[in-house]
Amino acid sequence: MLVFLLLRLTPGDPAAILAGDAATSEQIAQIRASLGLDRPLVMQFGIWIGKVLTGDLGQSFYFRIDVATLIGQRLEPTFALAGLTILIAVVVAVPLGALAAWRFGGWLDRSLMAFSVLGFSVPVFVLAYLLIWLVSLQLGWLPVQGYVRISDNFFLFVKHLILPSLTLSVIYIALIARVTRASVLEALGEDYIRTARAKGLPEMRVLVRHALANAAVPIATVIGLGVAILIGGVVVTESVYAIPGLGRLTVDAVLARDFPTIQGVILFFSLVYVLVNLLIDLSYVFLDPRIRY
Repeated sequence: MLVFLLLRLTPGDPAAILAGDAATSEQIAQIRASLGLDRPLVMQFGIWIGKVLTGDLGQSFYFRIDVATLIGQRLEPTFALAGLTILIAVVVAVPLGALAAWRFGGWLDRSLMAFSVLGFSVPVFVLAYLLIWLVSLQLGWLPVQGYVRISDNFFLFVKHLILPSLTLSVIYIALIARVTRASVLEALGEDYIRTARAKGLPEMRVLVRHALANAAVPIATVIGLGVAILIGGVVVTESVYAIPGLGRLTVDAVLARDFPTIQGVILFFSLVYVLVNLLIDLSYVFLDPRIRY
């Protein structure tokens, strides 16, 4: 309801955009009537929500196809980008945060804190253009923009995704690493850690099997909550790297005032966010045997 109302209160008329600059007021009025925009807001919302409850997200004003079909066509690039970003972030951030806690106050710990501040401070699009300039234009290692489907060429598929995923993963790495550091640092001060060390267990086993394992719940929680940051970053990253995913679709729909598409994409992103956090909550049972639902 909030998104529905905000879209209609935002300046800009979809009918005027579709009609073009040379259109008359009568032509714009006809397009508004054909799109159902001349009806009262309550009626428009009732019609739209009724269709949504039956699985119909409506038809795009701009692309002239069903919104569900449009979303399905853009799923692969976005899911591939998000999946690789999460993989990079978790593989890098969790060990980095754990080692920083283990060497609390050392150069690694201080470097991680500085990187975290930098990662949160630099906007995604600025980092994207810096990496394009350095990695693509100066070094020539990776392509500047574009996307290749996995079914066409797997090697080019991965090659085109590396740079966008690295760009998007920086803020995610900063978030996960800081939470991992704090959680592991707290666990290292517990009595069972002193007991494990007193038994003569190797320090790395104490860190991984005892400290990191007991810090898994907050780490998993922040991974789930970070999906919201990931969704926002996808919109910017796909626009910069010209990736034809849901993020780019959102930008195109906003510029065209394509209400059904914007509403459908936001509903889909919301559903994904809820499902991911539900799975994270369910994983607590396996991460901590004391938790039962």
